[in-house]
Amino acid sequence: MTAYAQLDAWIDQHFDEQVRFLQELVRVPTDTPPGNNAPHAERTAELLRPMGFEAEKHAVPAAEVKAYGLETITNLIVRRRYGEGRTIALNAHGDVVPPGEGWTHDPYGGEIANGQLFGRASAVSKSDFSTFTFAVRALESLGLPLKGGVELHFTYDEEFGGELGPGWLLKQGLTKPDLMIAAGFSYQVVTAHNGCLQMEVTVHGKMAHAAIPETGVDALQGAVQILQSLYAQNTLYQQVTSGVDGINHPYLNVGRIEGGTNTNVVPGKVSFKLDRRMIPEENPVEVEANIRQVIQHAVEQFNQGRPADHQIHVDIKRLLLAHAMKPLPGNAPLVTAIQRHGQEVFGEPIPAMGTPLYTDVRLYVAQGVPGVIYGAGPRTVLESHAKRADERLVLEDLRRATRVIARTLHDLLT
Repeated sequence: MTAYAQLDAWIDQHFDEQVRFLQELVRVPTDTPPGNNAPHAERTAELLRPMGFEAEKHAVPAAEVKAYGLETITNLIVRRRYGEGRTIALNAHGDVVPPGEGWTHDPYGGEIANGQLFGRASAVSKSDFSTFTFAVRALESLGLPLKGGVELHFTYDEEFGGELGPGWLLKQGLTKPDLMIAAGFSYQVVTAHNGCLQMEVTVHGKMAHAAIPETGVDALQGAVQILQSLYAQNTLYQQVTSGVDGINHPYLNVGRIEGGTNTNVVPGKVSFKLDRRMIPEENPVEVEANIRQVIQHAVEQFNQGRPADHQIHVDIKRLLLAHAMKPLPGNAPLVTAIQRHGQEVFGEPIPAMGTPLYTDVRLYVAQGVPGVIYGAGPRTVLESHAKRADERLVLEDLRRATRVIARTLHDLLT
């Protein structure tokens, strides 16, 4: 048998164990917010130990986590050193958005039906805790002399931007890999992705009794005018196109809004959070300045002709500025190996392309570490039901992606 055939056979023989491992990971909630993720890290380390993998536990200081808006974060590193040579990091994140409504399967059950495993984070990206762990185990099962090493990075701050996940590990000097692969989907290898600007806008008016609304300043009415101006930008964004395959144009979304005190009270304060996706060609500084200008112009329009004590004013807070991921030349060995083995295992070409998502990979790339995105999952985010009800993973995609990663590691480390 060739080394590749031996890797495939080992993965097949241990696939039931791999699926059970993933089920256990899905069964520990990691809803973010609120972001109490340390228990999942503890459970992951516990499950890895019988496999011979000792996970280093790197707890982010509580004060930093609280100031960030989360509860607990413990990031994990598993180091496998084989000899002199380059280190390849495999990163997947365990934090996920809350399940929401509409599920027909238990979001924390890890139930299997029709060849699919259901549960929050089954596809994005607890699946690749499993993919990467069992790919490394398969590689080591061959007993071949290997060069360099592998690090498993299991982190817990992707939904909030990654700064206290891989960003924190890198800044603390706890890791400096030479190459990296991050959790992704199976039918393309991603080499570029969008940037993301998230902001919180708070509109201040003046509360008043609903029976005498003229004595107040309706913050919600002011917020509506601002929102209309922001949504109008989406039409303009469609005229801006990216040259990266897989990425179309910029767009803006308002994902959360809250305010007011009661039905019979003119709301004195309303806040909303917006998400502006930036294509790789855009300048983040210019994008943020434009958003602020649009908001300020809408405020001026609302206040026009109103006395000073009947005007709104706004506070704008940047929550996240995630730069786009742009390919580094050094990622070629990763792309070549994944494409080669992906085509052999899946029986179809695996294109190198961009994605409209933003991910932790940008933090590695910003430190000069060439990286790509590849792992277990369907062709599109939509198919995975990520961030929707009934998130699911096709188990055959998990098996085949694990083969591709194991073969790729073999090529790079032998």
